[in-house]
Amino acid sequence: MAAIVLVHGIAQEQYGADVLESRWLPALASGVRTAGYADIADELWRGARPGRIEARMAFYGNIFLEPGAQGGTGTARAEHLELSEELATAWLRRAAEQSDDPRDRAAARRYLDSAALGSEGAMGAGRALRPAANALTRLRWFAPFGFGLAARFVDRALTQVTRYLEDSEVRDIAQRRVLDLIGPDTRIVLAHSLGSVVAYEAMHRSDHPATLVTLGSPLALQSIIYPRLRPQPPFVPPSAIRWENLADRDDIVATHLDLAPYFPPAPGSAVVPATYHSLDNGAGPHDATHYLTKRSLGRIVAESLGP
Repeated sequence: MAAIVLVHGIAQEQYGADVLESRWLPALASGVRTAGYADIADELWRGARPGRIEARMAFYGNIFLEPGAQGGTGTARAEHLELSEELATAWLRRAAEQSDDPRDRAAARRYLDSAALGSEGAMGAGRALRPAANALTRLRWFAPFGFGLAARFVDRALTQVTRYLEDSEVRDIAQRRVLDLIGPDTRIVLAHSLGSVVAYEAMHRSDHPATLVTLGSPLALQSIIYPRLRPQPPFVPPSAIRWENLADRDDIVATHLDLAPYFPPAPGSAVVPATYHSLDNGAGPHDATHYLTKRSLGRIVAESLGP
């Protein structure tokens, strides 16, 4: 059991809980320290060692390394191709509407408006079958990856999201990894990207009250994620005593920045998600550690750990 349960996002399958904790905890401590809570920051991560506050990573990425989970076979890829393309198109729409980079806005609009979307920039049969995903990789949003890595990142991201939504076994295992760490001492469940979907659904299965914090969350993505959430219709998990959502305006994964209109309170509760969307994560708008270092998150963590 942990006071803080961390839940990672997409494309983390090559790491593990210990590796991700070693990246997340110093960043989180930095945010807490910046918010003015040096004593709590020291308890989270002092001298590059885990401190007195127990924070654990719920690692589920290795699920996607099992045969077929990464789309390694033609059958697995065909099963989820349509949903993956829908997701890529939704992210392109988000970039076209709200990206801070005018070049990305223009590129996304060009692909979305083009009747020749499937042929422009295509590189072989595989590219022709995935026009929206191919267009997504060409946005400057992915420039830090380099084009080759961007293509692989997009492929993994789309595949993992669709696998989670469509494969009940993957879904249950991922949620169980979170639930195994939640207990009476848990004060915060802090989740990034796809992990926010896992954490949201896991908290619906938990009886332990805790603050839910979501970072770069795609929970309100209409027609793809939102209508597939469990339970339906979606509402705030009854175990959430507070829900704080952080989103960089240039984070195309966080398609709808304000979650409140989509998640009404649980019966008998007044808790609704509050969104912080005036964040600037710089060149890494979806980067988990960039979210973790923010003063606003540090304050939320300190308040949730307090009396």
